[in-house]
Amino acid sequence: MSVVTRFAPSPTGFLHVGNLRTALFNFLIARKAGGEFILRLDDTDPERSTQEFADGIQEDLEWLGLTWDRIEKQSNRFDRYAAAADELREKGRFYEAWETPTELDLKRKKQLNMHLPPVYDRAALALSDDEKADLRAERGQGVWRFKLDQERIEWHDGILGDLSIDAASVSDPVLIRADGQVLYTIASVVDDTDMGVTHVVRGSDHVTNTATQIQIMEALGKTAPAFAHHSLLTGPQGEALSKRLGTLALRDLREAGVEPMALLSHMARIGSSQPIELAASVDDLAEGFDLNHFGSAPTKFDVEDLWPLTASVLHETPFEDVADEVAALGVPADIAPAFWDVARANIGKRSETADWWALFRDGATPLVDDEDKAFIAEAFAMLPDLPYDDTTWGNWTSAVKEATGRKGKNLFMPLRKAVTGREKGPEMAGVMRLMQVKPSL
Repeated sequence: MSVVTRFAPSPTGFLHVGNLRTALFNFLIARKAGGEFILRLDDTDPERSTQEFADGIQEDLEWLGLTWDRIEKQSNRFDRYAAAADELREKGRFYEAWETPTELDLKRKKQLNMHLPPVYDRAALALSDDEKADLRAERGQGVWRFKLDQERIEWHDGILGDLSIDAASVSDPVLIRADGQVLYTIASVVDDTDMGVTHVVRGSDHVTNTATQIQIMEALGKTAPAFAHHSLLTGPQGEALSKRLGTLALRDLREAGVEPMALLSHMARIGSSQPIELAASVDDLAEGFDLNHFGSAPTKFDVEDLWPLTASVLHETPFEDVADEVAALGVPADIAPAFWDVARANIGKRSETADWWALFRDGATPLVDDEDKAFIAEAFAMLPDLPYDDTTWGNWTSAVKEATGRKGKNLFMPLRKAVTGREKGPEMAGVMRLMQVKPSL
């Protein structure tokens, strides 16, 4: 059986790290099995869904290299949802209800006071045809609820293990709103079964939803896919991420300089028993991916953990992959490969490459301690004229050592700080070779 997975975001906002976890797991399962990965836009809400967000979702996935085999839009499938609704009506599993939110809230409070589960009491099932007509005339169209078989719903979850939910403790779910909007619960069932989806991985907040969807699938004579529910992400201290998701949008991480493979490598391993390691490619991630390594405990996410991985990505990036970027900085072609070799080992994100070229091109503002001012002035007076090469630094520091008597750290550190304006950085032989201007005070 061919493996088919899907990622079904709503184009009502930009993707964040929580969304990415779901997308990545489904993508890796499909790629590992040589199967199909579907991007399915849940755009059944016409008021909140926008083309801007739909485009943004695709841009974010493309940036990460999570390419889909086909794209679907739920807004193109309303006829299929209507047909499924008709089938449920014919089977006596779909009924209309007219309670207002206030009435439902009062019912829930009464049930809680009686120490009963706060579930819908199915009062609408007892309405006569005349009572339904009166309510329809008074309140308009009602909502359509799926009538659950009040029995235990059991399945084996790919992460959580064997699960069992008593359907009697769950309200009959609303599948179509009074305004006619088709809700996720029914749309997802129809799409998953129509599209042959074999595996669904999503957040643990969907467990109850999964139980009701399994019954809906059975009512429609369909076979449910294999479900797995990953843990939800928290902040580094275990706090809820919900209030911070605006700062954890994928486009914001991209803008900040996070590298795609750094983010993917991290997200593919946090919450699992496997160590977080930088993967060379998405294919490598897929090869080592296994849901069995993941647990149910909430998973802490700290954006700061992405920066060491991002630096590692850049340290291993060959010149060929950044040649156009380096050229765009104005680095001469004859020294561009050497420049990148020096820069990549000393940057934490791509944007810092420009800072290093500015130093080589324009020179740095010397960093000179008061006690070193006379020494640096004497040393700079001994600097040869451009161009410099691999021997310049060694020859210069030897001459300065002989003239001043300084040696070791007292010799090299003040000279580094004066030439680069920094206390740390590349080997100075490489720095001098790339200098386009003669250092001066």
